[in-house]
Parts: sequence; C-alpha cells; structure tokens
Amino acid sequence: MDTATLANASDIDFSLIALFLRATFIVKLVMLLLIIASFWSWAIIIQKHLAFRRARTDSAAFDTAFWSGEPLDELYGRIGANPTSGPERVFAAGMGEWQRSHRQDGALIPGTPQRIDRSMDVAIDREARELNSGLTVLASVGSASPFVGLFGTVWGIKSAFEQIALAQSTNLAVVAPGIAEALLATGLGLLAAIPATIFYNKLSDDSDTIASGYEQFADEFGTLLSRNLDG
Repeated sequence: MDTATLANASDIDFSLIALFLRATFIVKLVMLLLIIASFWSWAIIIQKHLAFRRARTDSAAFDTAFWSGEPLDELYGRIGANPTSGPERVFAAGMGEWQRSHRQDGALIPGTPQRIDRSMDVAIDREARELNSGLTVLASVGSASPFVGLFGTVWGIKSAFEQIALAQSTNLAVVAPGIAEALLATGLGLLAAIPATIFYNKLSDDSDTIASGYEQFADEFGTLLSRNLDG
C-alpha cells in the first residue's frame, strides 16, 4: 500500500458521530431505531428494578403486619379500603370475599372457601400482569436488534460497493468509510440486544419469585380461614 493511500485514509474521520453523519439514509434510520430501542430498554430496566425492590419491601412489611397477631378484621379495616401494595391487594380480595360471604344471621354462604381462593387468584393474576408489563419489550429488543443491525450492515456494505464501482477504485480511502459505517449498525444492534436479553432473564426470574410469594401467602391465608371455618 503506497504512502498516498495511507495518508488519504488517515485523514478520514472515523468517530461515531462522523460515521453516522456519512451513512446513507437507510443506515441512519436503522441506527436511530437501535439507539431508541436501547434507551427504551434501559428505561424499562431501571423502572422494573425500582418497582421490584419496592414490591419486595412491601411484601416484607405486610408479612410482619399479618403475622404480628393483630386481628385480621382490624388489619383489613386499616388497609382494606385502600390497599397500596401487591400483598395488601391480595389480602383485601380474600378478606373482602370472606366478609361478603356472611349472611345476616352470621352463617356462611356455601362455597365460601372456593370463592375466597378465586378472588385471591384473580388478584394475584392482576399483580403478575403488572409485574410482567414491559418485559415483552425487552424480549423483543433482545431478539430483534441484532437482525435489525445486520440489515443496516448489509445495506451499508451494498452502498460501499456501489461507491467502489462509481470510483472505479479499491483504494482504502474509498472502501474503509463505507465498511466502518456498515459495521457500526451491527455494533449498535448488539449494544441494544445484550443488556435487554440479560435483564429480561433476570427480571423475569424476579417477577416469578415475587408472584410466587403472593401465591404462597394466598395459600397460607386460605389455610388460616379454613381453620376458622372448621372451628
């Protein structure tokens, strides 16, 4: 490679901003989509991390109150009308059905345990949907971003070969910029996909763990009410 070619190549700006500005419209569009997807993913990751931490704190606080020995009617009277956390909403659903299942003479309507279980199951399902909201976005970004980036790379390489044909030269100063711009699209695709995939798996596991805690509480609460019925 002659000295003039090296000098021309060294004069080219290969910074990320310069590569983006020199890219074709399609490649720019791909890069912008990947950047937006990356920021969107991080926003969901941070929001879910904070929400799950708050859910674990709320669960610990409610467990302490529930097993403190305070009468359940008093606990329900204190939080039942305005539950603010997942476990409180599950408890309020079961306790509310328990109170509605009493006749005016104090006797219980037949099928009360089944209705209580169904009420808590509906509440748990609602909480699980809230916990999982947004995770499908992470899954989509993690699976689709590499292919979107690859599309940008293929399109960029196509444009690079067109420039080579127009210049009728394989000079490094002609070839390198187009290839670099094309590869940047793949890099952005991986930059968006890797964190999204890692945190999707982690947050899905955290969501399942929290929802499992709600289900365990519902089982314990149902057992406690069954003892009262049998008693």
